[in-house]
Amino acid sequence: MALTDTTVRQAKPRPKAFKLADSRGLCLEVTPTGAKRWRLRYRFEGKEKLISLGLYPDVGLKDARERRDEARKVLANGIDPSAARKAAKAAKADTFEAVALDWYARQKSTWSVKHAAVVLGRLSHDIFPALGARPIAEISAPELLAILRRIEARGAVETAHRLKQSCGQVFRFAIAEGKAVRDPSADLRDALTPTGKDKHHASVKEPKKIGALLRAIEGYDGAFVTLCALRLAPLVFVRPGELRRAEWAEFDLDSAEWRIPGPKMKMGGPHIVPLSRQALVALRGLHPLTGAGRYLFPGARSADRPMSENTVNAALRRMGYGQDEMTGHGFRSMASTLLNEQGWHRDAIERQLAHGERSKVRAAYNYAEHLPERRRMMQSWADYLDRLREGDEVVAFPGKAAQ
Repeated sequence: MALTDTTVRQAKPRPKAFKLADSRGLCLEVTPTGAKRWRLRYRFEGKEKLISLGLYPDVGLKDARERRDEARKVLANGIDPSAARKAAKAAKADTFEAVALDWYARQKSTWSVKHAAVVLGRLSHDIFPALGARPIAEISAPELLAILRRIEARGAVETAHRLKQSCGQVFRFAIAEGKAVRDPSADLRDALTPTGKDKHHASVKEPKKIGALLRAIEGYDGAFVTLCALRLAPLVFVRPGELRRAEWAEFDLDSAEWRIPGPKMKMGGPHIVPLSRQALVALRGLHPLTGAGRYLFPGARSADRPMSENTVNAALRRMGYGQDEMTGHGFRSMASTLLNEQGWHRDAIERQLAHGERSKVRAAYNYAEHLPERRRMMQSWADYLDRLREGDEVVAFPGKAAQ
């Protein structure tokens, strides 16, 4: 006897699961917890099979019968409904958006929070609406180029290049996962408008000019917190975002170390910054002012937020340095150039700059690599800056690494 809406609604749970039959293989399974699930029993190639058609009451009796009839039409064509459902699910999982989100989920832990948001935002805004539902293995180079050129047409040439790069990474991930056989973005090598000169961060690198910059910092007449950030920037040469978001809890002044957690780092791994005597003096001078709070350099409007990302650059402009002369990021270029010239081990310099490994395992292993030499290097670098600030025009390398 066929089921009715009332029978389905009033079915009560029992100590063991039981089924109420409808017609043509459809039945309602009631579990001891009271959950009700529609099932379809059928035979395929001589074997009895059972598939789920949804949960009641989300799927009512009428909808369950419609799903039963659709499944039986598939069966009438010699196709196993269960296999057809799995194939449809697999096809959906192989769309560009599904693969891209899987790639993103696996990569984002190696990126900064800001970078991860930018990557997902660009894909969601420009790529998913056009290609998201397409099977990734079927996307061609002309299809991708058409989208990228629309992005170029609105003046976002750099964004088009960045998205081409991200899409290429998604396609290569799909190849590794067996969901695609080639990367169509590779065919677009010279198809986009060139972005012009490579982006660089302006930096003072001549010793005499570095001395003048350091003297200008000491003469800065703005906020004391900003002055401390300017003093610390050349001594630690971390990325501007890492500096402005520095927290007191990350510092061990007795051990002369700043340990930056992995999630704050661009490459995703923890990073140790050995602190020179000069850096410790700057930090201890700042501590009475901001040490009771979270951030070394709190924002002007709220101590619960770090200083603005434009604060250091704005201070440099106030000191008379144009954006083509010096930037907050330029302290890194300054240190990299001079330390390499001074003969320090390249690997120690690169590790101190936190360049390189994106692998979380490698990053976790490498964050303390070359640490003894890095301690010597950071102290030597601070002493060298002192000499330049004091007007020493000798360009000799006082802290050259031992060979």
